[in-house]
Amino acid sequence: MQGLAYGFLAAHADGDAGEAMDQNLKAALELSGADACRDYYRAWAATYDNGFARDMDYRLPAHVAAAFLGAGGAGPVLDVGAGTGLLAERLREMGFQGQIDAVDFSAEMLGVAGQKRLYAGLFQVDITQGLTLARVYRGIVSSGTFTAGHVGPEAIANLLEVALPGALVALSINRRVWAAAGFDRTLQALGDAGRIIDLRLLEVEVYGAAAAALDADHAGDKALVALFHAV
Repeated sequence: MQGLAYGFLAAHADGDAGEAMDQNLKAALELSGADACRDYYRAWAATYDNGFARDMDYRLPAHVAAAFLGAGGAGPVLDVGAGTGLLAERLREMGFQGQIDAVDFSAEMLGVAGQKRLYAGLFQVDITQGLTLARVYRGIVSSGTFTAGHVGPEAIANLLEVALPGALVALSINRRVWAAAGFDRTLQALGDAGRIIDLRLLEVEVYGAAAAALDADHAGDKALVALFHAV
């Protein structure tokens, strides 16, 4: 996947801002457990878009949106780990007009997303504990949820419970945890069990060039966008 027509505007930051950004991201990637994640994002929600996402030139939501639409994705769509709605914003900017619902464990992040009026439904859910939503979704997307300190591969099977047969799924998975956390084995097992088909992997950059000045340790991070169909 290449040639994205846009990106976030990179902001200029001084040394103090860069150090703060570096610590915020490192802390987020070192979280352990649902309670720690919930507390961290409660504090981060108000500044997430205009701090982290803008200053780090966070491109992952755009990559997932482009992959989903490029593969023929259709709605209704469930945005998993929707956060402040960055992925839904990218989908709308790329012309998607179908229904999008959001799930996230953080009420505060969903509160920010709700102000953008992108979603038909907002649901506070811990996806590692299963989903009680109706099985109505023709598309499931996720950006930034399957990464270090966040959600592991065991939650992928839960997402399939709300996916209609033939639904297109597009999930970003950070390269650092792809094999280490067992995402490769989980997707292989789901394929072997006949629960998913047509698995494709696209490698993308998580951040743009502006990130190098703020967090050299993570600026070059890559993710795999896993595209597959539910059975």
